Amino acid sequence: MKLKAIIVEDEFNAREELEYLLLETNKVEIAAKCANALEGIKAVNKFHPDVLFLDIHLPAIDGFEMLSMIEESVLPRIVFVTAFDQFAIKAFENNATDYLLKPIGKDRLLQAIEKIEKSIVSNIRQKIDIPLMKRIPSYGTHKIKLVNVDEIEFLHSNEAGVYFVYDGKKCFTDLTLATIETKTKLFRCHKQYLINLDKIDEILFDDNSKGKVRTHNKFLIPVSRHYLKNMKNQLGL
Repeated sequence: MKLKAIIVEDEFNAREELEYLLLETNKVEIAAKCANALEGIKAVNKFHPDVLFLDIHLPAIDGFEMLSMIEESVLPRIVFVTAFDQFAIKAFENNATDYLLKPIGKDRLLQAIEKIEKSIVSNIRQKIDIPLMKRIPSYGTHKIKLVNVDEIEFLHSNEAGVYFVYDGKKCFTDLTLATIETKTKLFRCHKQYLINLDKIDEILFDDNSKGKVRTHNKFLIPVSRHYLKNMKNQLGL
């Protein structure tokens, strides 16, 4: 059975060459080829590949930051690809399954694939040291906005998707609340809300042991009974 792979590489020629080399091994099928990190995140969530061949030096969001935006339950085995030795060392320190230095040789690529195959047969999972998410991406008209997590007041999930508010502005993101909750210090106060505890002005208590918080920009956010005690503990109250 062939490995299902995704390639994330911003340079067209390098992307096409890696696809050619992978297909030539007859051990890999390509589920998607992506030119940037956000395309890569969508492809991983859609195809659930066995392995991700990930260029480290990507525009806007590099390979390491991209991994912080992927939910752990769908995170595949990672093979970092780079032209720079210092990034290869960092990849090794992050416990990647393997890393490949450009230009990629056929024998070295085959060695990396065989290593992945063995890890799958042995059911050995990577233990990648992924940093906390520092920025959250949002799509706009002909642009992508990257907002620092510390600037965000709250996030809300509804039937339309997930949006966050910062500086009074509302932005939508493709990331899930679950992913953001596990990859940031934002606090879950309700099944549909995450909040930045540093952006709270007031806590308002209801008679039924529920509550609301008022943010710096006067948004009222519900707090479920289940989360209220923990929130007070987090705030030292």
